[in-house]
Amino acid sequence: MSPSTDKPSRPAPASEPMGFISDVHGNLPALDAVLEELKRREVRDIFVAGDLLLGGVEPLQVWRKLQSVGAHCVCGPSDLALARVDPRALKPQDDTEREKVRAFVETQRALGELVQKQLGQLPRQLRVPMIDGSELLLVHGSQRDPFEPIDHDLTDEELRAMLEDDPADVVICGGTHVPYARRLDDVQIINVGSAGAAPEGRFAHYAIVYPSASGSHFDQGYVEY
Repeated sequence: MSPSTDKPSRPAPASEPMGFISDVHGNLPALDAVLEELKRREVRDIFVAGDLLLGGVEPLQVWRKLQSVGAHCVCGPSDLALARVDPRALKPQDDTEREKVRAFVETQRALGELVQKQLGQLPRQLRVPMIDGSELLLVHGSQRDPFEPIDHDLTDEELRAMLEDDPADVVICGGTHVPYARRLDDVQIINVGSAGAAPEGRFAHYAIVYPSASGSHFDQGYVEY
């Protein structure tokens, strides 16, 4: 899994296809389906833009599956909450909130203290140098705030403010559950949508980046499960 530090790591320059997913939310059938699709497309390096476990019925199995494929994960807000929030401090005001707290407690109990600690140690972002000399940034949200999603309908000015003066040439993110790609100035933004909680139903979104010495290109898709 990803290094247990909030400091970004710098692996060797990427030269092989890279698979990206986000927002699995404890959905094991969706994760299995998208990993199988990436395997079919000969993608071995898997990266996950956070929100891994909360929301589904098999959070521990999802964690183990991500570990088994050597996935590089960054932390999303729900991951940090599972690691650090004491549910006794939560004060639900209605039945809907009480159900959310119940699901939160059950997820923490299923994961156990060790996995909760590991979630809290996931980095907020991961930087990957590419073979063409560019840099890719994996983050759940944005450079300004790793937990603030980059919505598809931001103005150019709003988006520039979120990107700040970061040197990354490609930003891979999640959080909105809606996949899209947008280029602003010299930065390519790719929101990979959601592998486990797509708003349109049983569709697991993904993106593939193909590094090349002459410049990387990417593809986005989904698989039904």
